[in-house]
Amino acid sequence: MPIYEYECKDCKTRFEKLVLACDDDEDMECPECRCGDVGKLMSAGSVRPRGIPKGSGGFDPPPKACSAGGG
Repeated sequence: MPIYEYECKDCKTRFEKLVLACDDDEDMECPECRCGDVGKLMSAGSVRPRGIPKGSGGFDPPPKACSAGGG
């Protein structure tokens, strides 16, 4: 169930809405002015920098750096 961003074409209010598969964009209205003329906005996607978390929800720790002294 994705969350979409919308903007009212009348009062320019931006809002988010959890949209179910059975919902229809035609019934969408602005929460501020109740206008039914709203447009769906293009949102930035979400990206995880190192993939899917593992274990208890955290990421694998980065590998240990070698010490410069050696020996």
